[in-house]
Amino acid sequence: MLSRRTFLTTAAALPLAAPALAQDGPIKLRELYNRDQSFSDLAQTMEGQRVTVEGYMAPPLKAETNFFVLTKMPMAVCPFCETEAEWPDDILAIYAKRTIDVIPFNVNIETRGVLELGTFKDPETGFVSRVRLTDATYYET
Repeated sequence: MLSRRTFLTTAAALPLAAPALAQDGPIKLRELYNRDQSFSDLAQTMEGQRVTVEGYMAPPLKAETNFFVLTKMPMAVCPFCETEAEWPDDILAIYAKRTIDVIPFNVNIETRGVLELGTFKDPETGFVSRVRLTDATYYET
């Protein structure tokens, strides 16, 4: 018979299991959406947490800013959107911790920040996003 003391001692020595949807590696932009453009279960589960997403830095809208757009494919121009309805599922707004250093549009990068879902209109640029990373850092891969 297993005593309570033996069970607790044994259980304390075991590693804790990771959540089923824990992030093992970078998230791909397509993993944030369902086919109907709604947010995926992964996106909803990870909302408010620090996540890593891979992609490419689109050319910034303006110089000396902390904002850029991450795209799944290299783009020579920024895919600026007018409304939430036009928001494509292959870009992600990135709000960096500090002024960004521009990385060439064809260099793969990883960004890490707090995942936020829901419509947000940037008061400075007018950029409308449905999903974004805030307090983000980024680096070449």
